[in-house]
Amino acid sequence: MGTVTLGVSIAVPEPYGSLLQERRAGFGDAAAHGIPTHVTLLPPTEVDAERLPGIRAHLASVATAGRPFPMRLSGTGTFRPLSPVVYVRVVEGGEACARLQQRIRDASGPLARELQFPYHPHVTVAHGIPDEAMDRAFAELADFEAAWTVCSFALYEQGPDAVWRKLHTYDFAGCGPARTVPAQSSPVDEPAATPQGG
Repeated sequence: MGTVTLGVSIAVPEPYGSLLQERRAGFGDAAAHGIPTHVTLLPPTEVDAERLPGIRAHLASVATAGRPFPMRLSGTGTFRPLSPVVYVRVVEGGEACARLQQRIRDASGPLARELQFPYHPHVTVAHGIPDEAMDRAFAELADFEAAWTVCSFALYEQGPDAVWRKLHTYDFAGCGPARTVPAQSSPVDEPAATPQGG
């Protein structure tokens, strides 16, 4: 059956998701329209396609045990010079994200894996573009603010065109109707960055 590249993330809802996606594109990041705006829970992970049913069951179990939590974004940060990324900071909800991603990567589960860097929840707004454009992203989104209640996370697959597409949303117990999230854009010609960096 071959392999697939999966990622798990929390979607940034509207109107914030599309706004940040358009700003990212405006800074010259060619990956912007191939990656829904998100907070990563599982970075790009290659698995055998035949393991998908078990992975779906695992994620459903994680969601069933999860509870809604408040998320707030405020201002910008950067991983430079270690990694060419500018991001919007997660200032509330980070600890809940950290616990969630640990359960997703549980050593006894189908998505067990080590991370390249320590987990740091964030929303990428520029990745791998010229320094001047990175500086613009850092400055122009310094006053950005957004807040919502996280009620779910989603499983995504990266296609051959490098575009990330949602396979399934996993809702937490005890949450009302979900906020609208941005529709996935059409495939782009340029290769997309990965959710960990993107």
